[in-house]
Amino acid sequence: MFIEKIEKEHLLNALQKIIGIVDRTRPLPIISNVLIEKKGPDIRLITTDLEIQIETQIANANQSGPDTAITTGAKKLQEILRVLPEGSRTTLDIQENRLTIKANKSRFILQTLPAQDFPKVTEQLNQAVKIQIQQKTLKKLLSMIQYAMAQQDIRYYLNGILLAIEGDWLKLVATDGHRLAYVATRLDQEYSKREVILPRKTIHELIRILSDTDEMMALELADSQVRMTFSGSVMISKVIDGKFPDYERVIPKYSNQVILNRSQVLQVLQRIAILSNEKIRGARLVLTNQNLSISSNNNEQEEALEEMEIDYHGPELDIGFNVNYLMDGLSNLDTETIIFSFGDSSSSVLITIPENEEFKYVVMPMRI
Repeated sequence: MFIEKIEKEHLLNALQKIIGIVDRTRPLPIISNVLIEKKGPDIRLITTDLEIQIETQIANANQSGPDTAITTGAKKLQEILRVLPEGSRTTLDIQENRLTIKANKSRFILQTLPAQDFPKVTEQLNQAVKIQIQQKTLKKLLSMIQYAMAQQDIRYYLNGILLAIEGDWLKLVATDGHRLAYVATRLDQEYSKREVILPRKTIHELIRILSDTDEMMALELADSQVRMTFSGSVMISKVIDGKFPDYERVIPKYSNQVILNRSQVLQVLQRIAILSNEKIRGARLVLTNQNLSISSNNNEQEEALEEMEIDYHGPELDIGFNVNYLMDGLSNLDTETIIFSFGDSSSSVLITIPENEEFKYVVMPMRI
């Protein structure tokens, strides 16, 4: 026996942590497999897409017998485990390059590929800067800005998030050239300066599998890799090799401010977006004395307009923005109030949070 009488929930939960990076479309078949290793009483599962590697260990597996390892189709194994009855005790057996899965009166036989052919990522963590941070803190920081990452931009360094360690600060920045999101948090001590760009896929996987708990995790930032260790799992990711834009120059300081209810503004934007142009997604914001009007129109000559009473006494402003960009920012915050800050009618808008000076979201204007 390879793995004997393990609860299917333990095996399934471990597999679901690491299966997000599995890619069936890759020309290398073994990339769609999961590596299952048994060492002493422990079981370890590993997946990779050659850019990212995630491994997790099943706690208290209490296995006996010789050490061995095999790879098999990750998605098929997941589907099998999902449909097995709750509480099933599962046995995995290797016979002649076939993996037999037994549970109750069910039996499944899967193809395998040799464990020695699995392309494990080689660690390159020389002179890495290592920090400790709560899982829920990093998850929240990433969630607050991830929407501003570029998608398949020719400027490859925009297809991810900048992680910058400066003294006792961890700063995270995302931009696609049309908007920029910045957030920062204090660390427990001062560290050597280090900047890396984590790829988009790595960011989404971290948000998916990090827990909303106070449990600490370790981040090791090196020139070409980042290793993250948390909850019995280890993720190793390549970093994007490139120079991230000077984000500090993009973040403005404006004197024209208005405090708004986040949910109220978001609902107005959602209604206005219905009749916005499908291609440019424009929304027009007009600020006058104690009034904000938000409007949109489209190629069918249809229009939407909504007005809000606000506490504003600055100059009259008439600015166009991509309504989706505004909604992205507001949708990923959990605060009750927000601050919109403006320059003039050709300037960006700066969105901040009253109780958190370390969050900033900048959206560039557009012609409507």
